[in-house]
Amino acid sequence: MGLNSFGTALHSWIKGVIQPTLFTHMEECSRTIYTEQEKKLIAILEVVGVEQYVTHRRDNQWLGRPLKEREAMARAFLAKLIMKFRDTKQLRLNLFSNQNLRMICGFDSSDSVPSESSFSRAFKEFATANLGEVVHKAMVAKHLGSQLLGHVSHDSTAIEAREKPVKRPKKVKLPKKRGRRKKGEEAPPVEPKRLDVQRNQTPEEIFAALPKECDRSGKKGSKGDTEYWRGYKFHCAVNDNGFPVVGATTSASLHDSQAMIYTMKEASSRVSYLYDLADAAYDAHQIKEQSRELGHVPVIDPNHRGGKDAVPMAPHEKERYKERTAVERFFSRLKDEFGGDHIMVKGHAKISLHLMFGAIAIFADQLIRFAKIDPA
Repeated sequence: MGLNSFGTALHSWIKGVIQPTLFTHMEECSRTIYTEQEKKLIAILEVVGVEQYVTHRRDNQWLGRPLKEREAMARAFLAKLIMKFRDTKQLRLNLFSNQNLRMICGFDSSDSVPSESSFSRAFKEFATANLGEVVHKAMVAKHLGSQLLGHVSHDSTAIEAREKPVKRPKKVKLPKKRGRRKKGEEAPPVEPKRLDVQRNQTPEEIFAALPKECDRSGKKGSKGDTEYWRGYKFHCAVNDNGFPVVGATTSASLHDSQAMIYTMKEASSRVSYLYDLADAAYDAHQIKEQSRELGHVPVIDPNHRGGKDAVPMAPHEKERYKERTAVERFFSRLKDEFGGDHIMVKGHAKISLHLMFGAIAIFADQLIRFAKIDPA
């Protein structure tokens, strides 16, 4: 489906499904004045509908101490990113002082706002249940699953964490046996490369085998300087319109190329698309072969390894490669607008949930922007 027809269908869907309920509360409370940021929050929360995916709720609990409403807390965690609150303490202070925010999130009164420890327990539950991934996958299926996408761009970004990195054991290299092998002696087994193994694995098997601990790494910036950080990497596959199709959090030290076969296979299971775009870090024959096997055309910037001349991209490939800026803009928005550069939680599961909540918010915001729906 072309860009214009996609926009028309999306606009029609938002008008027909979301718009009638988008500001129901605002219409009922016509005397209430909402700020532009609060209107944006209402629109995003209505599009996401995160409360529909919360399974551990008070209304289906039959044992133990009564739970605080998890649906309202899930909406509050999204509000924390959208409203750019620094931490849970600042979120609670605003829930106490801002009646509009309380009602938007679903808290009846200031007395119903949970304690910091309750918020912490709820976030841990959501992280264990992989709530962010569940919601994101459902949104991709609902809004992009029936579309034929042009390009999907793959890349990763550094995520700094406030936790102690793991100490990895040093690899002990066994001394090689000198001289030639004896007649009939078999060569020592060669450990297969990760990319070769991934070719025959499912997306779930690939992701399960990737390292996910906090560690240290470095990456060359656009100016040639190496930037070091402690934490993780967030790998994403993003389409031309800025919608994240796949998101995955791994250890910082994992090379970018080691996650692309996963993002390609997972993206192919969710949407239909034509081209895989990636920079020179992903220039590996296994990745190109996998892309073609999935029915895509790989457009990857050639890597001049060791100063050797690489085959340059054709003119039409260079034009398509320009669309790769979509993933860079996504990462920029994630860090500048949706909490990607300020993470207070620790551990892979919680950090992954934090980042996926940011990706979900961007997805919803892009839907609203693309359909040109004015919240007012």
